[in-house]
Amino acid sequence: MEGARPIIIVKKKAGHGGHHGGAWKVAYADFVTAMMALFIVLWLLNSSKKIQEAVGGYFRDPMGSAKNAGTNMTGSGTSLPISKDDIPKLKEELEKRIRQMSNFDKLKNQIEVKITPEGLRIELIETENGTFFNLGSATPTENGKQLLSLLANELGKFPNHVSIEGHTDAKPYMGKSGYSNWELSADRANAARRLMQQNGLGVSQVSQIRGFADQMLRKDDAPLDASNRRISVIVQNLDATPDDAEKATEPKDSAPSESPPRAEPTRHQ
Repeated sequence: MEGARPIIIVKKKAGHGGHHGGAWKVAYADFVTAMMALFIVLWLLNSSKKIQEAVGGYFRDPMGSAKNAGTNMTGSGTSLPISKDDIPKLKEELEKRIRQMSNFDKLKNQIEVKITPEGLRIELIETENGTFFNLGSATPTENGKQLLSLLANELGKFPNHVSIEGHTDAKPYMGKSGYSNWELSADRANAARRLMQQNGLGVSQVSQIRGFADQMLRKDDAPLDASNRRISVIVQNLDATPDDAEKATEPKDSAPSESPPRAEPTRHQ
């Protein structure tokens, strides 16, 4: 039809959001994630080796499937280092596991677990006939093997360092020439280390092996008592200092015990 006006259709443009889109949000999220990762790496570089090992262990096994979940201090399957505040709970856990041993009733008076400035001290105390080591020998008995293996399995779940001590009573060792209570105490501590490292304790966990002979008696007034013969396993907490270790091992105020007269009968320890 002549003279008719053309029909014009006007299309509205999308709002301003269509021009910029949401891509900037993704980029910003990536930037924040990268910065957080950078801060974590910088923190790890300035953390102790124990913390680094603990964090690395979590990422290698986040669900704790490689070890018995639920038996660690965090309750989440991870194996974080033990601090001074965690020591009482570790003591409780170890005592619970020890009570589950089949021969606990026979051994309960020969096992002592206590908290010290250095950490947690576990003492395997001998009897006159030898409970954890054969008399005059650095060879563990079946009782010794069972208990040391149990401790190794539990303590191997944590990165904390462990020191092991050997002690004797004051009676001179009567055996091979040139071998004394010093050698016997150190050899027993070393035998305990080998057995524990074969049963779960980490190779790098053992920080010290100490042989004290009769210089750290449990009973100063009874230096010949069999209970002076023992093996001590010390779990060192993260807060322990060299001074704490020195205090835990320094001799008591009383004078060192003297060996009995040579005329008195002696026996293997």
